[in-house]
Amino acid sequence: MTEFKFFHPIEVRYGDLDPQGHVNNAKHLTFFEQARIAYMIELGMFSKDQSFMEIGVILADVHITYHAPIYFGEHIKVGVHAMKLGNKSMTWAQNIVDAKTGKVLAKGEVVMVTYDYKEEKTINLPHAWREKIKAFEGI
Repeated sequence: MTEFKFFHPIEVRYGDLDPQGHVNNAKHLTFFEQARIAYMIELGMFSKDQSFMEIGVILADVHITYHAPIYFGEHIKVGVHAMKLGNKSMTWAQNIVDAKTGKVLAKGEVVMVTYDYKEEKTINLPHAWREKIKAFEGI
């Protein structure tokens, strides 16, 4: 089982809902992204005053398993765990849990590729990022 050391709280907004009254399945990916950015900021890999073009990561692959619906006003948090660091990619485990009970509402796996937007090509995972993630995750 994945051990999550980082969680980011998410506010479920009215606009996140679909006609059935629960969070639209596409919003889960947005929640995952928001938590990953918060993780990167927390670890000092990215700062709030940087351009998003400087993040240097692009989404390559994603898988999400939905366990239970999420409703408006529900208190949720999103877990982020760096599972694997490749030469040019990072594989992340993520989950969405009920902040009060810890019940898993959704879980997923995301592959991000490090990318140079100016040169329009993949790049090696920066050494500083690798070291920060390894120190935080204990991998």
